[in-house]
Amino acid sequence: FCLPLVLASPSTMATGEEIPPALQDSWGDFWLFRFFVNAAGYASIVVPGFLLIQYFKRRNYLETGRGICFPVIKSCVFGSEVKSVHQEDGSLPPRAEPTESSTARQVFKLLFCAAGLQASYLTWGVLQERVMTRTYGATETDPGEKFKDSQFLVFMNRILAFTVAGLYCALTKQPRHGAPMYKYSFASLSNILSSWCQYEALKYISFPTQVLAKASKVIPVMMMGKLVSRKSYEYWEYLTAALISVGVSMFLLSSAPNRHASTVTTFSGIVLLAGYIIFDSFTSNWQDALFTYKMSPVQMMFGVNVFSCLFTVGSLLEQGALLESVRFMARHSEFTAHAVLLSVCSACGQLFIFYTINQFGAAVFTIIMTLRQAFAILLSCLIYGHTVTVVGGLGVAVVFMALFLRVYARSRMKKRSKKLPPGETPVQKV
Repeated sequence: FCLPLVLASPSTMATGEEIPPALQDSWGDFWLFRFFVNAAGYASIVVPGFLLIQYFKRRNYLETGRGICFPVIKSCVFGSEVKSVHQEDGSLPPRAEPTESSTARQVFKLLFCAAGLQASYLTWGVLQERVMTRTYGATETDPGEKFKDSQFLVFMNRILAFTVAGLYCALTKQPRHGAPMYKYSFASLSNILSSWCQYEALKYISFPTQVLAKASKVIPVMMMGKLVSRKSYEYWEYLTAALISVGVSMFLLSSAPNRHASTVTTFSGIVLLAGYIIFDSFTSNWQDALFTYKMSPVQMMFGVNVFSCLFTVGSLLEQGALLESVRFMARHSEFTAHAVLLSVCSACGQLFIFYTINQFGAAVFTIIMTLRQAFAILLSCLIYGHTVTVVGGLGVAVVFMALFLRVYARSRMKKRSKKLPPGETPVQKV
């Protein structure tokens, strides 16, 4: 039971001894066991909700329902509007194109967006690694203790995001909401599970490895698109996907001879990263489908986080983990500050995402976030002492070169598609 504490101690990190991650925790703290326990907690909410929805639909409640609960049930189960004919009606409002007279203002906005995104997500990344891989309350005689419940961190992030989105919707004009509320629960559940996998993976793999794995998720997305949807891709998409896979392989293989205690890639870490990619891909695709209703991204953020708070707090209460986590916060004020700041950065980062895409488009946003990933790896190596070999560094460079090439090629394709005759359509891309 002391192994996690020894792993986090500076002396162990300095010697670089390898301790099998599977021995770090007791069987009750093993990630697969906790995953099923959390899933059972979510099922205790999802299953009754599903049965209620089916009951109201079978009863034809829209025509037979009456009483004070009718508006609430109608909004949650049936919604109040039909889908929009044009999907772009439910997406972000048209972004303002820069003009010559407002060049300085556009430059200032771009710097503001870039600084906000970098500050939010770089701080979030550093804190994420600190909370999941280091101990709290360590002294000369006491090794301290690690915080283990990733679900509580997910709950902290979602409760603040729910509050921020709710205030934003209340203070600004939003489109009339028409989507059935229960449909947010699908994206919410997959979003919770992807975040949980992301936090848990840091117990088994290094933060730089996690960042590179996220950058390479375009590969399974393309494979699924080819096999399932029969999509066609341009040559440059295959080229960049191959470059990404080569770069990731160089980084992972280069760390094999001299494994650092905090950079050991285990099978559990790979499975958790795969879970993150699968759940995250489902979240984005389901949200795209929901945008066929008239709604703003902040309304989407609010709806998803409503169910995220419900699922996580319900599961935490059923396990008795909520009180234990609160006691941990009471014992360690440093952890409290880290958890709150982590949540603030997550919520503010989401708002910066919406604002940046609205003002400058997805291409500029992708470039900023790609730079953020590179800076995140650099910061993690500097602060937490991760070692990267020359070959590993070249692998990282290849990955980000491929990502920038992908952004450039996609922007060129969009410009070309605007010049196509009305009857022609460009090749589908991911």
